[in-house]
Amino acid sequence: MDDARTSLRLLDLDDAPLLAELRARNADHLRPWEPTRPARFVTRQGQTAYVEQLLRAYENGDGVPFAITTQGRVIGQVTLAGIVRGALQSCSLGYWVGAADTGVGHATRAATLAIGFAFSQLGLHRVQAETLPENAPSRAVLRRNAFVQYGLAPQYLSIDGQWRDHLMFQRLAPAR
Repeated sequence: MDDARTSLRLLDLDDAPLLAELRARNADHLRPWEPTRPARFVTRQGQTAYVEQLLRAYENGDGVPFAITTQGRVIGQVTLAGIVRGALQSCSLGYWVGAADTGVGHATRAATLAIGFAFSQLGLHRVQAETLPENAPSRAVLRRNAFVQYGLAPQYLSIDGQWRDHLMFQRLAPAR
């Protein structure tokens, strides 16, 4: 899937070394926004284990992990996670882009493509996303993708070693 500048493709195990290098290079950039993880997470072995986990979720129908690319380079990741079927038909959207490629619309376009996939290919009714209140760039990505804030989750995730509140957003599929 792609638009003129940003593409998504399913993550592959071969992406683990690239992701390890990208995450290690962007550790300071990502630390304030991401869940607290062990140091080994940014190693080749840690990313291999993480990609394997994401691909198992994909095989089980529980998630869809995408690499975000531009001009053939992997610059980040977007994941549709926690897919719930039945009466809920929902998933959670998560995304990140390396510091060198932020601020030019890649996260917004990647989210747009992933949301379109969630609604058209997966037939989901709802996509949710959570972000720290002070994460203005992430709130902007959600706002540009027509998400609506619907709540606050106190002490939702451990970020940089502290339990942090998150704003809760959702977008519903267009009426069919």
